[in-house]
Amino acid sequence: MSTDTTSPSGAPGKKQEFQATERIEAPQGGPGRGPMAGGMVGQKAMDFGPSAKRVVALMRPDRTKAIAVVVLGVASVIMMSIAPRILGHATDLVFNGFIGSKFPAGTPDSALPDAVQGMDVVPGQGVDFTAVAHVLLVVLALYAAASLLAWLQGYVLNTVVQNTIRTMREDVEEKINRLPLNYFDRSPRGELLSRVTNDIDNVSQTLQQTMSQLLTSVMTVLAVLAMMVWISPLLALVALVTVPLSLIVTQQIMKRSQGQFVAQWRRTGKLNAQIEEAFSGHALVKVFGRQAEVERTFAEENDELFKVSYGAQFVSGLIMPSMMFIGNLNYVLVAVVGGLRVASGSLSLGEVQAFIQYSRQFTQPLTTVASMTNLLQSGVASAERVFELLDADEEPVDGAGVPSASRRGEVAFEHVSFSYDAERPLITDLSLVARPGETVAIVGPTGAGKTTLVNLVMRFYDVDGGRITLDGVDIASMPRADLRGQIGMVLQDTWLFEGTIRDNIAYGRPDATEDEILEAARATFVDRFVHSLPEGYDTVIDEEGSNLSAGERQLVTIARAFLTDPALLILDEATSSVDTRTELLLQQAMAALRTDRTSFVIAHRLSTIRDADLILVMEDGAIVEQGDHESLLASGGAYARLYQAQFTAAAVEETSV
Repeated sequence: MSTDTTSPSGAPGKKQEFQATERIEAPQGGPGRGPMAGGMVGQKAMDFGPSAKRVVALMRPDRTKAIAVVVLGVASVIMMSIAPRILGHATDLVFNGFIGSKFPAGTPDSALPDAVQGMDVVPGQGVDFTAVAHVLLVVLALYAAASLLAWLQGYVLNTVVQNTIRTMREDVEEKINRLPLNYFDRSPRGELLSRVTNDIDNVSQTLQQTMSQLLTSVMTVLAVLAMMVWISPLLALVALVTVPLSLIVTQQIMKRSQGQFVAQWRRTGKLNAQIEEAFSGHALVKVFGRQAEVERTFAEENDELFKVSYGAQFVSGLIMPSMMFIGNLNYVLVAVVGGLRVASGSLSLGEVQAFIQYSRQFTQPLTTVASMTNLLQSGVASAERVFELLDADEEPVDGAGVPSASRRGEVAFEHVSFSYDAERPLITDLSLVARPGETVAIVGPTGAGKTTLVNLVMRFYDVDGGRITLDGVDIASMPRADLRGQIGMVLQDTWLFEGTIRDNIAYGRPDATEDEILEAARATFVDRFVHSLPEGYDTVIDEEGSNLSAGERQLVTIARAFLTDPALLILDEATSSVDTRTELLLQQAMAALRTDRTSFVIAHRLSTIRDADLILVMEDGAIVEQGDHESLLASGGAYARLYQAQFTAAAVEETSV
């Protein structure tokens, strides 16, 4: 099968609602989007906790490495936590030696000052530098080992994070292939691309910058708290006094900034959608002189993004200075109470020094976590947007039936009903049979349901009532891939990918031989213009095919459908972009292609369907006339009026001139 447009539907799709942060609705009248189209964005904020847990749950496949990260982190933190206590012993050695050198040897303890009596002071004995050196070497070894373990932790954690992001990208790619067509009809492409690229990249950056620090910070708080209680329960209680205050301040600031971060990424997606639409419709913008309006719309969206981004960063940025202020208050309290305890002889100077270091180590992780709050909120907001995409409703599960092996191409509509909106029925009780080898042309005014009819055959949408059969088999029971594998489709809007002309022709049949590709190219007259290109079939075209004319692009898509050798052929204004002479040649080629195949041809130019076996005239989703060209003209009905409007109006206008 070859499908030559991303969104073939031409009628309004079902409303698509994103689950949490936003809802995007197409303008009334259909999913088509011009350079100035936009979406309506809701204001509902996300729930931080469940989204953060879901991000962590994504790491479950690497649970062994995650456990290793925790073990390495615990070992590193324990070493870092023990070091100040040992370093405090070195301080005691220096201080006690210094004090002991001030008193004569043999001085009784009763003669020493009260503050000194509780210390390990030996009168007449100076500083034991050898013991001090041994202690310092032990501390140095602990710090070196802790740093090495921290490096290993970061290395393993980075592996876990990158595996998680790779899995997330794979899940998104697989999800996109399972989404129904109406999801894409109702979602601006720029918004969808923002979720797939910007938001996933932001989640990756957040995990890389915060996971290691968060793990280390939490474990450091627990280890340091244990050491503080060991040294002095009273000082530990003093240090903990400021913790509730820190939590209250952080919670209040986070509550105010969370909505700002959700709005920031929502606005980023909306701005990307506007940019993508303006760029893809750049030629139309130029032709209609709408540059100023596009620039004004961009400026407005850019300003809105600036405001919410500034608000999010400013509000969340208040956490860091607030925590620093509270940490300094805690330091002052510990220093004052610790000094009094040293003066009373309850604690040694080294113990107070170690405790002050611990108090700094205790508040620093809290400050670090606070400083990462903006990153966490931003990353979780992006993750929520990705999860909304992953949680979107998918196409119904394929049936277990097997398509008919005869490949005759007989299509039957049996009392089919369908509507995009339940309140506005489009097709009601439609029945028809297209027999093998017949060419069925579908004509009618815009919005009559012509494209909808073939979308139902392709199962881009499922019928609401009745059924459609292919060779006697209900297509609802067929796997979609098997059904679409029997169908070739060429649309008015061409779709080419970046690659060679040969690759684009072979897109529907990657296993096609060179001879088969050349045969399809000759049959559809692609071969005629390819030889004028410098690289021939190896000419690389970009994804928009800008180095080919519109007619040449259409020829390539027709060759693609020709190569698939389908049982059922669908042509939706497939020759509208080619010149009259090429159109005649293509009609001959497609006549050969349609041999022994059922063909549905949607046409506005009635001259192209005169030889159709059956012409269906549709109005408001119903078939109002059917027959061949001559009989329909003779009946003088809707088809005759359409035919006369196309040809006699042009003649009258020419005569009046």
